[in-house]
Amino acid sequence: MSHDPELQLPTETPRPVAPATPTAGRYWPPGKPRTLTVPRTGLMHNLRVSAERYPDKAALWFYGREVSYRELRDGAERLAGHLAAQGVGKGDRVAVWLQNSPAWAMAAHAAWHLGAVVVPLAPMLQAREFGFFLQDAGIRAGVVGAELYEKAKAGGLAHAVVANVMHGTDADRAGVPLPQELDVTPELHPGDVTLEAALKAAPAPAAEVGPEDLAVLPYTSGTTGLPKGCMHTHRSVQANVFGAGAWVDGTVEDVFLASLPFFHVTGFVNSLLAPLCGGGTIVALARWDRDAARQLIRDRGVTLWTNTATMVIDLMASPNFDPADLATLRNVTGGGASLPAAVGQRLLDLTGITFTEGYGLTETMAQTHSNPKGRQKLQCLGIPLFGVDARILDLDSGRELPPGGVGEIVLRGDQVMRGYWNRPDATSEAFTELDGQRFFRSGDLGYMDEEGYFFFTDRLKRMVNVSGMKVWPAEVENVLHGHPAIQEACVIAVPDERTGERARALIVLRPGQQITAEEIEAWARTQMATYKVPRDYEFVESLPRGATGKVAWRLLQEQARAALGGKTG
Repeated sequence: MSHDPELQLPTETPRPVAPATPTAGRYWPPGKPRTLTVPRTGLMHNLRVSAERYPDKAALWFYGREVSYRELRDGAERLAGHLAAQGVGKGDRVAVWLQNSPAWAMAAHAAWHLGAVVVPLAPMLQAREFGFFLQDAGIRAGVVGAELYEKAKAGGLAHAVVANVMHGTDADRAGVPLPQELDVTPELHPGDVTLEAALKAAPAPAAEVGPEDLAVLPYTSGTTGLPKGCMHTHRSVQANVFGAGAWVDGTVEDVFLASLPFFHVTGFVNSLLAPLCGGGTIVALARWDRDAARQLIRDRGVTLWTNTATMVIDLMASPNFDPADLATLRNVTGGGASLPAAVGQRLLDLTGITFTEGYGLTETMAQTHSNPKGRQKLQCLGIPLFGVDARILDLDSGRELPPGGVGEIVLRGDQVMRGYWNRPDATSEAFTELDGQRFFRSGDLGYMDEEGYFFFTDRLKRMVNVSGMKVWPAEVENVLHGHPAIQEACVIAVPDERTGERARALIVLRPGQQITAEEIEAWARTQMATYKVPRDYEFVESLPRGATGKVAWRLLQEQARAALGGKTG
């Protein structure tokens, strides 16, 4: 495959790492360094080192199947051999479209072995959505789940390695129900192969990979509704991989529950890459199941769990919940949305565990802030992590605000992306200069208290946060406008006790059309990923507009939240 000029990133000299925000210093965990030296090696190197150190140790446990570090490394190198035979080389983009599984880990490391770029995609996508990413990122080859295969071909994927992620699992040893709907065997198109067949290839030689080479292209979206790829180098990913391990005092004996999806940057870093780098064992769930999670924490001796507030709420709401099942956990961390204070207090009272909330974005490869252990504040983003310089800027003047002042959170650090893929204008808008340094504009409003802790208050970006999954209203509206009965749609965020927020669609029908909310929702589920589909619908005669003629979505959102007694952020 050809190497695109966009990937010829300039070699970057090591950047000076800024100290953490000074006012947070008094609560910095004792004994931890303020900055970390980021490795200049690629991500596949982490797996090679762990496989040399712990060849027979379980890297992943997946529904009764154990995959050793040696098996994971050897499989990645053989899969790389197959992909290389298909023309995949350094800088080429490879789709990884799978549920959490050993196959996911193998596929990502196979791409990095070749110096290729991983494009992690959500299994909930529909074929039309998948096709956009293929075209935008220039993807010709990918590793896809067997249950997603026909969608992948409909979306235009030229070459597929097809993985039945349940291959090798054992119901008796699993001790929890297997997700049977993932155990499928599709009829393959000519030229495509199963993962098992691909693993018969000879191992490929390793490419030379440097810290500034592109490693992963996770997508986010925005106000235009067009998803944007965040260009992360091996350096920017390694910053959080090593930072994650250092923050939780990880050891080789740690057992991690991977309930967050690997395609999401938080799960990708904290539940996959950091554990593999440290030689730990990952107990992976293909998809969330609260009772399976509870059983596996107990039976597999899980010590570290990164999740979302929704998962904690759901777990504790189970009639089978027993605080004793969480006895082995020493750290429960999460982000995406704040855990309600009452739930956090109940977790502490029942288990002695204080939920440690953090903050980050796709553009920062997950975490930039976290609460220090032993000094956590509920519903708080935390303090800036290793080498992160975070500030609050006034929206009008751009000046830095003192503690208590509400403004935009801006930050810089090694984990910040280089920019948006093929979107120079969006990249320019996403950064600002302060004190001669380049800072990323988060689009989130917040403030810093007198102790240096950051808090979220509102957002500048128009977005719905559903259990930590970002839903961009403009993208959903674009889809809804494609329904023949809909003249206009406006999507807003309203509070939800379980998921933090949910999407509500205000619909203006075309003259003479009649349709129910249930019919719109059923149609929408065939057009976009399930988590994007609005759960609430309200039919209106017209939508209010501002002076420029644009729909006044914020007014509608504030009115809806006021009616529900919710906050306006």
